[in-house]
Amino acid sequence: MTLVIIRTAIVFITLLVIMRLMGKRQIGEMQPFELVITLLIAELACIPMADTSIPLLYGIISVVTIYILHEIVTLLDLKIKPLKSFISGKPSLVMNKNGIDDYQLKRNNLDVSDLIESLRTAGYFSLDCIDYALYESNGTFSALPKENYEKMQSSLPIVIIDNGTYDEKNLTLTGLGREFFDGILREHGVKKVKRVLVLTADGEGKMYLQQKGERCETFYVKYPDGMTW
Repeated sequence: MTLVIIRTAIVFITLLVIMRLMGKRQIGEMQPFELVITLLIAELACIPMADTSIPLLYGIISVVTIYILHEIVTLLDLKIKPLKSFISGKPSLVMNKNGIDDYQLKRNNLDVSDLIESLRTAGYFSLDCIDYALYESNGTFSALPKENYEKMQSSLPIVIIDNGTYDEKNLTLTGLGREFFDGILREHGVKKVKRVLVLTADGEGKMYLQQKGERCETFYVKYPDGMTW
């Protein structure tokens, strides 16, 4: 028991020193290669702690080797620009003044729902109040809102169509049927629902419509019987 405690303490101190040497970013927002290194270090550290038949030195050497590899990759990342994109990736501009960039979303294995969730987390609830939005190479999300964007989101928008499919739950929440929204789409030149990347509607009648591969548009409609939500 005493031997296990001593071995664990030694590994802990070694890991603490290594992580401090790797810098602040290693314990904050990590690049993909840094996440891989962190996972490897955690796995390598567990082996000598759990199995006393393995010399402790083997575990320490493995962890130090990973640290050296980290320093080499970091140096390459800083010095060679083309390699930096390969190792760390590049930011993806998923939204601009023309609307949502569906291609960039798909490249990052994301969809419109993921983008809307990221926007809400950042405090933005209306797609039309954003000029630019991007995912950084480390996965963090950033958005540049329009001027006076607070006035543009006075009512919570609901996703009606997501990637060519009606959201039945949200349709029920609005109290409006497909026929109503089909009519709206026809008025704006949409021949098939499958062509719609996203359609949102808020309680005041503001709608955000974007067809796949086309520029977004924002417009207002009147709900039947003065309905609001």
